[in-house]
Amino acid sequence: MSKKSSPISPITQLPPPGDALIERVDTRGVETPDVLAEQEGIELGEHDEPTPVGISRRASTLSSLRKPPLKIVQPFDFRVVTLIMPSAVFGLLARLGLDALATYPGQSIFPLAWVQAAGCFAMGGLLGLREPISEFYPELYIALTSAWSTKTTPGGYSRIWIYDIMDGLTRLLFTLAISLASLSFGFKITTETAPALRRMIRKNKGPPSQLIHIMISAISVLIYALTIPMYFVLSPSFRIKATAALLFSFPGAFLRYYLSVRLNKLHTTIPPGTLVANTLGCFLLAAFHVLERSSSGRISGTSCVMLVGLSDGFCGCLTTVSTYAAELRTLPRWKAWRYGLLSIVLGQIAMVLVVGSAEWSGAVHESRTCT
Repeated sequence: MSKKSSPISPITQLPPPGDALIERVDTRGVETPDVLAEQEGIELGEHDEPTPVGISRRASTLSSLRKPPLKIVQPFDFRVVTLIMPSAVFGLLARLGLDALATYPGQSIFPLAWVQAAGCFAMGGLLGLREPISEFYPELYIALTSAWSTKTTPGGYSRIWIYDIMDGLTRLLFTLAISLASLSFGFKITTETAPALRRMIRKNKGPPSQLIHIMISAISVLIYALTIPMYFVLSPSFRIKATAALLFSFPGAFLRYYLSVRLNKLHTTIPPGTLVANTLGCFLLAAFHVLERSSSGRISGTSCVMLVGLSDGFCGCLTTVSTYAAELRTLPRWKAWRYGLLSIVLGQIAMVLVVGSAEWSGAVHESRTCT
């Protein structure tokens, strides 16, 4: 007598982020479920009945393979690339604004925690709305899930080394906990509204017309182009706070998207695109951190602005916690542990090699700041 299967928790059916949606799409289009199943080592036809929670990860993967593609989207379609521009700009502005709002005397947690929680909540919400958004405007879904990002920041304090270790562990564990919890929370909330949104889209006669696509692409390019005159027209005090970072937002976001498209399809259990993007971002952040605090002399105001802009804009949009958290939730358990630990270790190695070697050689002074 067979036992009645328990329902699957919604979060176990978490779909992949937009980068992973593109993984199935190359210049030839979308691969078939049979090909994808063969890559995953899954035989189609297994577990047709409702699946117990204990094997829900495998079943959810199988279920996602059986779903037909919503629409064929080429990786570097002009509409996708242009939509990444405003997504990167507004995502960066939201991150900088939230970081500034959470920075105040006597703060209980580090400000970046709010940014990471908000980013993962937004990512979870988008994953919950994946099907209705992709049915209406798949390029928009890819751009939104590929452009939101968070940034890690190397810290420098004059204190006993054991306190540095404890502070690092606190930030690491809290970041992982709040990121995964926010992702699940966002996903749970939006899955309740997805059916209503799908009905509304179908009632409004589906995707926008070609003319609307062209207009949206033109507006997207214009939004990013406006960051150039904003840098010169607005007060110089805004350059180090935001306008310099906006200049580098799209290049950072596009590089991460490019790495995801080109590299993630090379490995099915570890997303090498996200791994390379985060590791490279940590390396560059460490390098800019060292240059800002060089012991050879105080750098010029323009160089200072560019370094901060590259750190907040380029590296901030290149690195991502939200996509990292989403990938951890979609991978099988032991593979998620392997990927999660590998990403953390590589990031720490990059930081130690650059910042550690510079401090040990006396090339930096942590008391100097680039402001």
